[in-house]
Amino acid sequence: MIVEVVTGADERPEVRVVDVDDLGRLHLALGQVTDEEADAALREAGLGRLEDADSGVLDAAALRAAAESQAGSEAGAGDWPQRWEGLLETARDHGWVVDDGAGLRVHVESAAGA
Repeated sequence: MIVEVVTGADERPEVRVVDVDDLGRLHLALGQVTDEEADAALREAGLGRLEDADSGVLDAAALRAAAESQAGSEAGAGDWPQRWEGLLETARDHGWVVDDGAGLRVHVESAAGA
């Protein structure tokens, strides 16, 4: 799953949750936006915040709500809730859960680095 912050309508950054059926990975992808724009867009969308150029924190409940509504477009996606729980378990095992369990620390991939 990828949370993208990209330039949207009227050059305003927008947040999109994509590849929601791929729960084997989770990261934050920044398009051609500044760190400040990305942070503001994530906060405005209620999906999280940017910590620095390399990491962000995504709100687990908000992310699930945004992704689950789109899930199921691929074959075998009926087990999405179980796979989501697996993603959370992996995050806990690796120490990627923050904010008393409400947030998931994720890696940032920038368009500038692509």
